[in-house]
Amino acid sequence: MNQLTIIGNLVRDPETGTTEGGVNWCRFTVAARKKRVKEGEADAEFVRVTAWRGLGDTCAKYLRKGRKVCIIGEPTVHAWIGQDGNAKGAIDMNADSVEFLSPGSGQNDAPTDADAPPERGAAPVDQESGMAQVDAPADQPW
Repeated sequence: MNQLTIIGNLVRDPETGTTEGGVNWCRFTVAARKKRVKEGEADAEFVRVTAWRGLGDTCAKYLRKGRKVCIIGEPTVHAWIGQDGNAKGAIDMNADSVEFLSPGSGQNDAPTDADAPPERGAAPVDQESGMAQVDAPADQPW
């Protein structure tokens, strides 16, 4: 199994939807800064992340543009030739785990024990930082 960990900031508010089969999803793009940047190279990688089911619902509820997150999940790399004839590429990933790294500043910014999905139990929340880790259910296939 391939696994990728990225830390970065959301470049826009998340999008949400439901598949024809009734599965909820939340999709957002994270800009992860590169450690070393060469002349003329972008200083960030942009990774499109999809979170499914309960994890997606939680991400849709609490994530907004600019929020810092740590994502662990399975990556998929896509390559193609653009209309300009140059090679292009993109990284997508299905999130297995999302950790909110930005401290909460408002009532809808950080989850609390009362907000945790009842079927998964209360997520541990650091009272000082207002951050919690949310994991995808291991027993549900993607």
